[in-house]
Amino acid sequence: MNHASMSDAERDAALAQLNLILETELAGVVRYTHYALMVYGYNRIPIVSWLKANASEGLDHAHRAGELVTLLGGHPSLTIGPLLETARHDIGDILRESLAHEQVSLAAYYALLKIVQGRSVLLEDYAREMIGREEQHLDEVNKMLRRPGETGPFAG
Repeated sequence: MNHASMSDAERDAALAQLNLILETELAGVVRYTHYALMVYGYNRIPIVSWLKANASEGLDHAHRAGELVTLLGGHPSLTIGPLLETARHDIGDILRESLAHEQVSLAAYYALLKIVQGRSVLLEDYAREMIGREEQHLDEVNKMLRRPGETGPFAG
């Protein structure tokens, strides 16, 4: 069954989830842009570059979600997801906030996969690809939060 033959309820659920993804990714753009402006210290240049790359990637992800909304005949959201911030700008704080944001994004893609699984190959493949990307990004942030020599996952 392709996306054109999804029931109205399935299509509506997919549209709502895609708009949530769009809003979450746009919040990431704002968040990472802000973080890039707030980094100071000896390691500023590589960290700022990494944060700017994340902002650009989030914008690309938002565009992709929006294109799928219009493909399904929906209207892309103009809302930006929650912008929670501790107002502390230590690199560790920034990375922990980033980790939390990426976990929200990952959950949103898993929710989309659950909605479209067996109903749309296009949307299923998209959700799986984005889950893979988000899991890799979470691993990257997790490794950045570990002390040198630690091999176990960051525990908080």
